[in-house]
Amino acid sequence: MSTNTLFTPFNLKSLHLKNRIVMAPMTRSFSPNGVPTDTVAAYYQKRAEGEVGLILSEGTVINRPSSSNDPNVPLFYGEEALKGWKKVIDDVHVAGGQMGPQIWHMGIMENHHSGWVPPVPFEGPSGLNRPDFNNGNTMTEKDIEDTIIAFGQAAADAKRLGFDTIEIHGAHGYLIDQFFYPETNLRTDNYGGKTIKERNRFAIEVVKEIRKQVGNDFAIIMRFSQFKPSDFDYKLAKTPQELDTWLTPLVDAGVDILHCSQRRFWEPEFEKSDLNFAGWAKKVTGAPTITVGSVGLASDFFGVFRGEGSQPASLDELTRRLDRGDFDLVAVGRPLLSDPNWVAKIKSGKEDELIGFNKESLGELILQ
Repeated sequence: MSTNTLFTPFNLKSLHLKNRIVMAPMTRSFSPNGVPTDTVAAYYQKRAEGEVGLILSEGTVINRPSSSNDPNVPLFYGEEALKGWKKVIDDVHVAGGQMGPQIWHMGIMENHHSGWVPPVPFEGPSGLNRPDFNNGNTMTEKDIEDTIIAFGQAAADAKRLGFDTIEIHGAHGYLIDQFFYPETNLRTDNYGGKTIKERNRFAIEVVKEIRKQVGNDFAIIMRFSQFKPSDFDYKLAKTPQELDTWLTPLVDAGVDILHCSQRRFWEPEFEKSDLNFAGWAKKVTGAPTITVGSVGLASDFFGVFRGEGSQPASLDELTRRLDRGDFDLVAVGRPLLSDPNWVAKIKSGKEDELIGFNKESLGELILQ
């Protein structure tokens, strides 16, 4: 099947992409004390040189004392870290790429395996990382207010530094997702509730603050997942109607593109339709979507935790769905860790040169 649709332009507000391929955000932990190095800049520049349409950075943490559980995850605040990010975006632009930082607060986390802990306890909607696992403080309304402001400041700094977009991390069991999830949001105030519509308030206020800071012409992406790290089969929205009540208010608040994370992009989200998560998100909201989940590989991401690699797989099903209009952009993760030229090889029809993913790629920043 032709991959021509993958290589058509995409334009929305501040984004002017040469193709539909997005580098998915992937935590790398190669920024000592939270400061991205010249090697980090080279890592992203190489993907831009390799024809990635849009690069989304690894998660970068906002200015809250316990927003990270890892001292080598990059910060998106402070003079030294922002200076590092300025070099990253300038180098990506020199290579002809476009890029946005994924801005992030981890919420309640397990302690890092190194023994490092933040200077104050982790914070979340109810102190829970998952059901019955408490490892931090319940946020006060003042904590929530300050966190919303910190998200806005990170977005404003991204625009000031010259980034082309920002992505808000609202998935995978981190802070915003902990507000979405009824098992980790037990609040009885205005930030809690029995329905996703009620538990959406924190995310909506984050989006509105970011929109206020960046203006109307700057593209905002937000990442979502149905599954939780403690429950891979969980669905926050169990019907298309619930999906609508969850995502449409966030689009109304200012999200331009919905980044819909699932383990395997080809799996249907609801019964009686083969639409995946991104397909349904686009159908109910009308907003552009990004699909992600084992694109170009024969096995899903969770094999990484068992020390497994993965071989290249056909893109026929992906392009069939893209041609049909199910989603607008395609995020690729693991293949781009191992091979910065993955996109260029697809474009030039050199599928026989694809190298898939090997677990050793997690231990270094591959530059060629």
